Formats: sequence, structure tokens, C-alpha cells
Amino acid sequence: MDIVWQTPANPPEAHDYIFQNGRRHVRPYYFEFISHVKNRWAGKTIVDLFAEEFKGRPREYYVNAVKCGRIQVDGQNVHISYVVQSSQKISHFLHRHEPPVMACKISVLHKEPDVITVCKPASVPVHPCGQYRKNTVVGILQAEYGLTPLFPVHRLDRLVSGLLIFARNADKADMFRQQIEAGMLQKEYIAKVIGMFPEGEQIASANVLYNAREGRSSVEVDDCSSNSSPKGKVACTKFTRISTNGIYSVVLCRPVTGRTHQIRVHLQYLGHPIANDTLYISEHVAPRSIEGKGADRAAAIAGVHGIPSEEFFVEVQDMKDGEEFNIDPMCTNCPNLAPKGYDGLEEGLWLHCIRYTGPDWSYECPHPDWAVLD
Repeated sequence: MDIVWQTPANPPEAHDYIFQNGRRHVRPYYFEFISHVKNRWAGKTIVDLFAEEFKGRPREYYVNAVKCGRIQVDGQNVHISYVVQSSQKISHFLHRHEPPVMACKISVLHKEPDVITVCKPASVPVHPCGQYRKNTVVGILQAEYGLTPLFPVHRLDRLVSGLLIFARNADKADMFRQQIEAGMLQKEYIAKVIGMFPEGEQIASANVLYNAREGRSSVEVDDCSSNSSPKGKVACTKFTRISTNGIYSVVLCRPVTGRTHQIRVHLQYLGHPIANDTLYISEHVAPRSIEGKGADRAAAIAGVHGIPSEEFFVEVQDMKDGEEFNIDPMCTNCPNLAPKGYDGLEEGLWLHCIRYTGPDWSYECPHPDWAVLD
């Protein structure tokens, strides 16, 4: 049997997905990851480069991968002692495992000639990033609805649900971009937070500083007594309580700016964090670099990454649900569907985008079940 390897040009298809235990998995597939030798890599052997820079796999794997052509330089097989030079193209052909997402349907809300809106489930990224390619909103819409091309007008964090707007052509996408840059769009979210949120409009105006290494933001409040300039970006969010039962409150959130995790960290700043937001429920969360790797952290670290020879390809049966998928004896994830670093226990945030409004248009999304308080 010939090995079929894929590139970003291969579109996702409906049969690529396996549904298991409430999760949407992607059948593992062979994929070519391409990188170019950085100056600091030059002079290292091909095996040393991978073993030192991509520590997610053991050195023995990289030795075998070079020997069988899964790692190539400028399209050619090389010896394990080959010394790489700056700017050379490195191909790493991997048996790729994507992290699973929640097996929720992506509902199409509005379908127009040049615009489509959907209700994004929590846990699904909007577009390809990190370890996610087919398990994305864009990928699933292409595989299950035949919708392509799609141009995301805005994005939602992976764990956030709600309204997503896509332009269906470049001209419409450019129109939305111009309106966004001109500050003509208004965004509305709802969140379920801890405690009895105050009545009346509450405004959080505090700079937001994002730490990319730890994957979380913090707030900075201007200190007139300090001579140092704030490092965070100016941020403002307006909040209004919709309902409360004394234990939780459902809050309308209207971000004026668009900083990373802005709503989440501003609610923490006001003393009412999102009730299931483990990253911001406390100001004393252990750094992710200490705790280990969650799914997002693993995805960010995955990085670069010969066509495997036929001797490494075996067709087997998935004993969990009878679905067939390809097991690769060299793969460091097989026979599990999920890649390493995914604990499978995450849930969607109680944060949901309900409305986007422009100069002459408005799109809405239904409220989630958790927004109704008993």
C-alpha cells in the first residue's frame, strides 16, 4: 500500500473525523512539516538539531527518522551525521495526531451570498493553529458543509463559544476589516461569573499585559507614584448584570478594546471571575511552565515536522469503537488518537459571544443553556 502524505493544500473531508466519548477526533494522517535552518542551528548535525530543539520525542526517534527518510534536507535523504547549513529546507514527515475537541455541532445561523455566521462550540479553534488543522471551525465547515473559501471577520478564543462571522469573498472581508480598523463594530458577550455582580454599568479600565510564555494576561493599574511606564496595552470593558441568584451572576460584557483574554482578566480584576475559568479564578494560579503542559501548551510546543517507507504502515482495528485508522509503529502517539499533552478533561468557558453590530448590520447568536440561572 502506498503512503499518502498531506500538505495544507489537502482539504478536510467528512470521513476524516471519528466521534468517541463526546469528543471529535481526527484520523491520524501523514503530514509534511517544513522549516528552514536558522542561523543558530547551522553547524549542528541533523539529529542534534532535532533532539535539542524539539524535545517532545526521544533522540532515538530522530535517528530512525533520518535513517528511513522521514527527515529530509532540501528534499534529499541524508546521513545521521549530516551537518546542516543556514537556510536549508528541512522536511519532517509525521504521523500527525490532532487534539480532540468537543463533539458539538457547528450550527449555521445566517447564510447570505457574501456572509455566513455560525455558532462556534467551545474547545474548537477558529482556524488552523498549532496542532489543530482539520479540527477547526474552518476545517469542519469545509468538510461537512462544503463551505470554502471562508474569511474570518473576527476570532474567538478556543474555549469561548458563540457568534462567528465569515466573509465569503475577499472584497467583503476587506469591507469588514475597514470597519474594524475604524472602530465601527460593537461586540457583546455574556459570562457566568462568581458572586452577586453589582447593579448598574461597571467599567473596567485597566491595562492588559499578556504573557505569551504562560498563556495568560494580567492587569496593570496606572500608578502615579511610579516613574516606570506601564507595559500593558490600554483596555476597557463595560459590564452590566443581567441576572443573579446570589451565588452566580450572568453578565453582559461589552469590550471597547480587544486585548488577549481581556474580558476574563477584567472580570477577575473586578472580583467576579468567570465561574469555571481555572486560569483566572484566582490570582495565585501556578504557572503553566511549572504545572506541565495542557492541550494549548502542547499545541504551541509541537513545532516542525519523509515520507515513511511502506514497512512502517499497518492497517489495524480501533478496538474502542470499531473505527479503522492507521497505526504507525514509529509514531510516538499511536495507538492513541489524542496526542500527548491532552488530558481530555477540559470544558468550555462560560463565556459566549452573542452579538456583533456594524454601521448597517447586526448578527446574533442564541444564548447557551448555562445562561439561565435557577
